[in-house]
Amino acid sequence: MPELPEVETVVRHLKPDLVGQKILSFQSIWPKVLGNVHNKYFNDVIVGRNILDVNRRAKFIVLHLDNGFIPIHLRMTGRLYTNDNIPTAKHISAVFRLSDKMLIFQDTRKFGRVYWYDQWAEFDQKHGVEPLGELFTKNWLQQSLQGRKRQVKALLLDQHIIAGLGNIYVDEALWSARIHPLISSNNISSVKSNRLHESIKVILEQAIAYNGTTFINFTFQDGVPGSYRNQLQVFDRKGLPCKRCETVIKKIKAAGRGTYFCPRCQKI
Repeated sequence: MPELPEVETVVRHLKPDLVGQKILSFQSIWPKVLGNVHNKYFNDVIVGRNILDVNRRAKFIVLHLDNGFIPIHLRMTGRLYTNDNIPTAKHISAVFRLSDKMLIFQDTRKFGRVYWYDQWAEFDQKHGVEPLGELFTKNWLQQSLQGRKRQVKALLLDQHIIAGLGNIYVDEALWSARIHPLISSNNISSVKSNRLHESIKVILEQAIAYNGTTFINFTFQDGVPGSYRNQLQVFDRKGLPCKRCETVIKKIKAAGRGTYFCPRCQKI
């Protein structure tokens, strides 16, 4: 599933094509693509409206219209791109016809969804602090860790607390900060908390600079994959030597997810 860097990459490539466009029509080819409204209502509220901005909130691509917001979640195999012609590719879930192009939502496994919100606050309040935003401070993170007695990986994956982090970047940040993924959050020292704060920010910014990470499904623009995979330090490296101490990387289950860590660098 695309995480913050991958979604941010899509947003940055779509924004120049979409801002200023008028929505002329919408076709839901996959009937369940709309997540919280019916097709007729969705068409009634968006057709004839202008796209004022495109940004990212958590793992959502958000189209800002002059009367509301269209958040789009790619989920596992979703891809969002523009095209000058009516799409002929397989697995198309939905098509927005705009002033001079098409916005196409392609999704092989059909888990991706399109939503509608009249008010920003109704959507915004569902998600936690943005790890690249102003509210994500060292003090905030330390208080959030100390104020909860939860497995740290589960806490970092909780979208109601921190928005946008996923399995890949949590493993990378914990390795960088030398924190075991199973440790209870309230047992993390202020030194390690500050190190984790810095690691999260640096890794996300680096991943965005490389257009995200592609393992199987994620592509942007005209099918271009993200290239951060070559920069990963621990994720998907089971059985390989740690790049810091050469201890063999292990894989365990944490928060229900396959989790990679170094047993020497990340002692519990």
